Amino acid sequence: MTFCRGIKAIITRLLHQVQNSPLFGAFPLSPQNAYLRGNNLVYRDRVLIMRKLIAALLLSLNALAMLLIAPAQAQQNPQDTVWIQVAARPTLASANQEARAFAARIPDVAGFSLGGGWYGVLIGPYTREDATRVLQVYRSEGQIPRDSFIALPNNLRNQFYPVGEAATQATQPVQLPETTTAAEPAPEPAIVAEPTPPALPDETPAQARRSEQRLSRDERKELQIALKAAGFYNSAIDGAFGRGTRRSMSDWQVSKGFEVTGVLTTAQRQILLDDYNAPLISVGMRRITDAQAGISMEIPAGEVAFNRYEPPFAHYESAGDLGVRVLLISQRGDKSTLYGLYDIMQTLEIVPLEGPRERKDNSFTLEGRNSRFVSYTQASVKNGEIKGFTLIWPAGDEARRSRVLTAMQESFERADGVLDDAAGADIQQNIDLLSGLEIRKPKVSRSGFFVSRDGIAATTADVVQGCTRVTLDHGYPADVVAVDGQSGLAILRPTQTLAPMAVAELSAQSPRLQSEIAVSGFSYEGVLGAPSLTWGKLADIKDLTGDLNIARLELSAQPGDAGGPVVDKSGAVLGMLLPQGSEGRQLPGDVSFAINAAAISSAMEAAGLNARAHSPEGTALPNQALVLRATGMTVLVSCWE
Repeated sequence: MTFCRGIKAIITRLLHQVQNSPLFGAFPLSPQNAYLRGNNLVYRDRVLIMRKLIAALLLSLNALAMLLIAPAQAQQNPQDTVWIQVAARPTLASANQEARAFAARIPDVAGFSLGGGWYGVLIGPYTREDATRVLQVYRSEGQIPRDSFIALPNNLRNQFYPVGEAATQATQPVQLPETTTAAEPAPEPAIVAEPTPPALPDETPAQARRSEQRLSRDERKELQIALKAAGFYNSAIDGAFGRGTRRSMSDWQVSKGFEVTGVLTTAQRQILLDDYNAPLISVGMRRITDAQAGISMEIPAGEVAFNRYEPPFAHYESAGDLGVRVLLISQRGDKSTLYGLYDIMQTLEIVPLEGPRERKDNSFTLEGRNSRFVSYTQASVKNGEIKGFTLIWPAGDEARRSRVLTAMQESFERADGVLDDAAGADIQQNIDLLSGLEIRKPKVSRSGFFVSRDGIAATTADVVQGCTRVTLDHGYPADVVAVDGQSGLAILRPTQTLAPMAVAELSAQSPRLQSEIAVSGFSYEGVLGAPSLTWGKLADIKDLTGDLNIARLELSAQPGDAGGPVVDKSGAVLGMLLPQGSEGRQLPGDVSFAINAAAISSAMEAAGLNARAHSPEGTALPNQALVLRATGMTVLVSCWE
């Protein structure tokens, strides 16, 4: 039934637009309705009406096609709806005018208060899939600005268009949601609210030219940038209003239904700039002054709110549905402190591994990307003070993120003072947090051991599967040289030459049953910072199926020990501990298995490496010497997403 009503509404709208078009009645072709383009006389109103009629036909057919393709999607998830924001205006009157202008061309137009004295014009609601399709179609046809974007319903306030009961509430002040702060919070940073500009009067062409002459060169460039972003201008941004700029202004006026003069009035210039700045308006960009951090800048104040201080950061947590976060960086220090911050930031979860990063003499920038978010950090040192910021933005919203980031960079200003080192001292401490930020942790960590003097290591094959990056001891990236699926062993080569304390020497002799052995490994996946030894016995030189390449151990191992070397009392490597099996069997806790030295040697030879052999006449080492040798060859292997 809803589907039928949708088709009927589109057809009715199409017929209404066609029947009410002036092209179906008498139309005066007077000189007052014409203008020259080149040597041709063009009737202005007829051109505009023809373009509107064609646009109405195309848009109605597009909307009909979308209903035919996916009639049931919106019904299946009535709560999962979004809007497309096409404009934002600083006054209710101008927003109403813009909403009516869009409604004359396209269906489903609505107007909502955005907060902060701004009013948005939107179309919808749609399911997210339909909104993406509508956005593409309308953009390609030039019916909506190119910087239009998908908006979430929770960001919208009172509705003022179409006229109804909700519209009368749009002029009432909107209460901003309260934010949760830590106990005994410091005074919140001041937000410098931009005054709401008064409604701009219409101007005659002569008045428009006079007001245009008062524009500065930068203001003229800004108009050219906005015209270029809207797709009407493709020449140099020089602030000179020549033939190309005038033509683009005329085309823009045609698209908006204004009188075509090639000179924008003050009100039209404001509309053009509002359209260009819609991404900034949508997130409530405002200047804040954080006196404690000594920083003043524009931030997306509609999406973040001050939460707490934990030096060197002032935390502005998400206060909207986008999941945006901002950090202000403020601390005393010199170049060494700045370089330390550069290294520390890259250990945090908010700075993904993938992305460009650059450290200069007195500054650095970091960008990290993953499937969930994009992070950008910049900081610099000046007069013994390090200051900067971090912007964390959800992935998939790059156009708006870029505009916001540029605005933040251009507006960033230093003031006197830095965060007090004692600020936020009452915040609960956590070993996995650094100044309130989560330290990046690997997907999984296991043990390995060095098999060459330049740092080549052996480990268990499962730890290197599905990794974006593999590291040794967290900080040293390594490449996977070979994976032996049969033995379950992997060979890793570090990207830089390492100098291990000890290198594994493989035993050439068959060990005695029930002889004492030990496994060196990072039992708790690196939490303790150093490997430890777990003692046990050699239960059998074969596994439960009779495989002579795998020995059975009487030893209680932890998951992090897998990949670690199994050594005898002389320090010779008897094998490599394998991870606990996942065949659905529950074995006793003290049953473990290890690939033997012969199988390790074969896998290394297949990879073009020579294994070091242990001297047959090796004698038992003192306990302390054995521990130093075993742990010296053991390395933490981590898999990162």
